[in-house]
Amino acid sequence: MAQKVNGSLNGVRAATVERIRSLYDMRMGQKEFASYELIALMAELTGEINREISVYIARDGHIADVSVGSGDKVSMPSMRLVRNEDRLCGVRCLHTHPNGDGRLSGVDLGTLRSMQLDSMAAVGVADGRPTQLYAAFIGDETEGGGREALIYGPLRPWKLPNAALINEIFISDDRFRSVTKTVREAEAERAVLVGFEGDSGYDPVGELAELAKTAGAEVVGTIRLKKRAIDNATYIGSGKAEELSLKGSELEADIFIFDDELSAIQQRNLEEILGAAVIDRTTLILDIFASRAQSREGKLQVELAQLKYRLPRLLGQGQALSRLGGGIGTRGPGEKKLEIDRRRIRRRIYELEEELKDVTRQRELRSDGRRGGGTPLVALVGYTNAGKSTLLNTLTDAGVLAEDKLFATLDPVVRQIKLPAGTDAILSDTVGFINKLPHELVNAFRSTLEEVTRADLILHVIDISSPTHETQMRVVEEVLADLGAASTPRIDVFNKCDLLEGDPPGHIVAGDRKRVFISAKNGSGLQALLTAAEETLNAGRREVDLLIPYSRYEAMNFIYRSGTVISEEHTDEGTRIKAYLDEADLGQLKKLL
Repeated sequence: MAQKVNGSLNGVRAATVERIRSLYDMRMGQKEFASYELIALMAELTGEINREISVYIARDGHIADVSVGSGDKVSMPSMRLVRNEDRLCGVRCLHTHPNGDGRLSGVDLGTLRSMQLDSMAAVGVADGRPTQLYAAFIGDETEGGGREALIYGPLRPWKLPNAALINEIFISDDRFRSVTKTVREAEAERAVLVGFEGDSGYDPVGELAELAKTAGAEVVGTIRLKKRAIDNATYIGSGKAEELSLKGSELEADIFIFDDELSAIQQRNLEEILGAAVIDRTTLILDIFASRAQSREGKLQVELAQLKYRLPRLLGQGQALSRLGGGIGTRGPGEKKLEIDRRRIRRRIYELEEELKDVTRQRELRSDGRRGGGTPLVALVGYTNAGKSTLLNTLTDAGVLAEDKLFATLDPVVRQIKLPAGTDAILSDTVGFINKLPHELVNAFRSTLEEVTRADLILHVIDISSPTHETQMRVVEEVLADLGAASTPRIDVFNKCDLLEGDPPGHIVAGDRKRVFISAKNGSGLQALLTAAEETLNAGRREVDLLIPYSRYEAMNFIYRSGTVISEEHTDEGTRIKAYLDEADLGQLKKLL
């Protein structure tokens, strides 16, 4: 069976295709890097079609693959003859440059490293004749954990140092194996980020980079595209996807992360074109949540969100399979694996939802028990990495993990706190918000997030050092409105003032709400924050100082249930109690007394 010529053959005559296919019939000698006969024929064919031609040569000398590129690039399929990942792949690539320049490009060198080729060689071609040859080999490890490329050239194609070049392959292989597989597995994934430019100074791709770093990836490239219509097949268009493929080869990318949500079809098509894993922003955030969840409820919520996101993306082979599950010919032992997977996911979603109902009921019982004495709840909300956990630690010595990363803490934390005038309060830290927060996460965490709606006061923590803090404020306000907490009393807490030069800016939009400027890290402004919180909690309430006879204990229960107890002292005549009560509750208390 004749071997296939891969790549772009549009417009190439059948007779020329046959001559290109004849490259498969050539064989290199044991100590022959590339014969001049092979180089000359590749140059002649390149001059005829004015396109790059590449061949992959195995170590035993046979041609493993022949490909034709477009006018300025050649497709380089993934080739691996040696099975071990800690070895070079066992093939070397020789390709032509129609522009006459044999120097290796960044794409060439990136492909050499990412595919672990024995060697990458390029031949310049002018008027159908070879001009010069350059060959590169994987060199020593660099300080950053990558590999340098050792380049030999320019070399005369008609008089190559074949034995020396073949020997360099084996030296490179030994050098490559000196890095143990354990070390290689510990290396971070090399990620290229792709997204459209933001509006009003907001940089969504910059935020995506922070998410990628939080997930443990190494960002090696960032592609910002101008706003355009979304392509249904590839999201960015096939031409841009081809350009991205070359960029990925140059940067040795392991994964491409897109800022917007991709459909199953778009993801599959992009992976085929890019030759690497492709995920979107939602998948990345879900992955971070999965790694950060510590409590049983948090783990259940994350798994539920992941499954709900994955279920509609089990397209696999297109819309044709979406009709399976009923009708003649689709039942019994012939049922497709796709539908079995869907059934298992639906069953698991049902189990998780039932389990979460039990966990939510238990949490609500604990919450009601903590607030049995009428202790007000103060909720910390804000954009991720705004400093909520640091503030909680500073105020309560909670010992919560606080890192300069997005979503450093995920599970809610509740601590008791005493305000300056003696008011007891419960301080609750919630999960951070972020732009384009996945709907699956909002729905899965709704029971946790709705704790905010039960709060008596919301402290909206804002990172004032961020150039996009006003956009972040708007995102948080939108989520709070969606949760039904828009009317809850609010204080805007502008954090990280220690990172500013001079006084805080005066153009901050805060409406009629109180504003407090603090640094949770060094403690400045915290006393003013606590005073403002106490004033807001007690606004519209009166402080009462009463002696309640022991025979009127129903009045004590009413105060515990409806008011906020400041102090309590038992005397011979009864209980001396100080508390805050609403005006309406004062009338009811008089009746009880």
